[in-house]
Amino acid sequence: MPLTDPSPNILVPGLEPSTDDAGQVVVIGAGPAGLTAAYELARRGKSCTVLEADTVVGGISRTVEHDGWRFDIGGHRFFTKVRVVEDFWHEILPGEDFMTRPRMSRIYYQGKFYDYPLKPLNALRNLGFFESLRCGLSYGWSRLRPPADQTTFEGWVAARFGWRLYRHFFKTYTEKVWGYPATELQADWAAQRIKNLNLTNAVKNALFPKKGQREITTLIDRFEYPRLGPGMMWERCCQLVESAGSQVVLGTPVTKIRREGGRAVAVESLVQGAPVERRAAAVISSMPLSALVAAMAPPAPPEVQAAAKGLHYRDHLTVALVVPESASFPDNWVYVHDPGVKVGRVQNFGRWSPFMVKEGRTCLGLEYFVFEGDTTWSMPDDALVELAKQEVGQLGLARPGDVQAGYVVRMPKAYPYYDADYKENVQTIRKWLEAEVPNVHPVGRNGMHRYNNQDHSMYTAMLTVENLLGASYDTWSVNVEEEYHEELNVPSEAGRRGNGPEPRLGGSGREAPVLPKRAGLGATRRPV
Repeated sequence: MPLTDPSPNILVPGLEPSTDDAGQVVVIGAGPAGLTAAYELARRGKSCTVLEADTVVGGISRTVEHDGWRFDIGGHRFFTKVRVVEDFWHEILPGEDFMTRPRMSRIYYQGKFYDYPLKPLNALRNLGFFESLRCGLSYGWSRLRPPADQTTFEGWVAARFGWRLYRHFFKTYTEKVWGYPATELQADWAAQRIKNLNLTNAVKNALFPKKGQREITTLIDRFEYPRLGPGMMWERCCQLVESAGSQVVLGTPVTKIRREGGRAVAVESLVQGAPVERRAAAVISSMPLSALVAAMAPPAPPEVQAAAKGLHYRDHLTVALVVPESASFPDNWVYVHDPGVKVGRVQNFGRWSPFMVKEGRTCLGLEYFVFEGDTTWSMPDDALVELAKQEVGQLGLARPGDVQAGYVVRMPKAYPYYDADYKENVQTIRKWLEAEVPNVHPVGRNGMHRYNNQDHSMYTAMLTVENLLGASYDTWSVNVEEEYHEELNVPSEAGRRGNGPEPRLGGSGREAPVLPKRAGLGATRRPV
């Protein structure tokens, strides 16, 4: 129910008002997971304090604004199979603030644009008759003699598309995103990111398309989108949370979580550089899992600290270029598979929403997948803008001289990095938290070191609030178990909101690959 509706004031052990200043729930992070948790608490008449290190809300789902231009950190489609999440979105924003947008994206490779999902006639025309024939033969051979090792990304994709199509349309982009050769990436990500999709399905969908395709994640042809970008959702959610009596405090990085008697009892953060401690009955944390362990006081045992230090991240930066509207293109985004440029993907924010750009001009967002501290990350902003101008010209999307302005946004820890040890490290941390500080609840993408999408991050927060009120959901199973990705009956809040029968829930089918163990950071890693 909306926050404006009356809610029962449910009293829960550890959460009820107390004369001994036991504190309230402290939520760390004001991204989708943190604000969802705060909102769900408020719906139940519970106030909380949200501490956010940054000066804006939304996390990676924010919308950045410069000089009246608005652009995403990447692009954020509002699509989910999780009914309660969809209900949440429409509870926060009224219908007029949502637009239904057509999904259009293409692949740029060797100077040509390929429809994505691949369409046989378009691919045939771009590849040429003889190369198309070679791709067909390669596909046939892979069906007769599939790669012996399909545990790697390369082997898994080649078995389903053939070697030549794999090299054309999968290899380079994947290596740009994750910074490692595809021969060293595990197949886990491919099995989820493009599950149910193979060449036969792609051709069938191209010849007999179905509007509103929702079964094969990669082929979804429509999605919802807030008219001012995803940040609009979280800015409004923040307002509702504060109007319900909770605090959202920005620019307050958490530095310490004090624990006593087998529980977390207080959270310390910096407010204008000075430490401020807040008593806590429970902590819901979306801060990076490694940072959560580092903040524990007294410190976690050495093996838990080592596990936390063993967790790493892939970072992201966007260079947004303002160009004339004539330089626009019909796609929401373009995947850049060409190895001759560093950019991995180009967003066309005017195609996401006309309300994010200005009349007569549009904004292109060039995305670079990086490691914090590497050469690209460390380039000055003006040098990054020049690089983006050169590459947008090299791709033929816009002439460098037509670029009217450029803006750089760096996003550290955008993607949890899945190396060979991450599962063991996460499990070590999880077991210790559950045993030693059971009132600390990790949620969200970085909070759980899981490549959750926005809807999954929100859902972990929803279930965590349910757990605080007496339920016992395994939040770690969200976006992990194969059966969850397909279809699974999961008890939900929908019935309690009066929205009809329990929905059948499923994941949107995207995960991250398991990556090879990193030898170190920056220049010490093996280059692609």
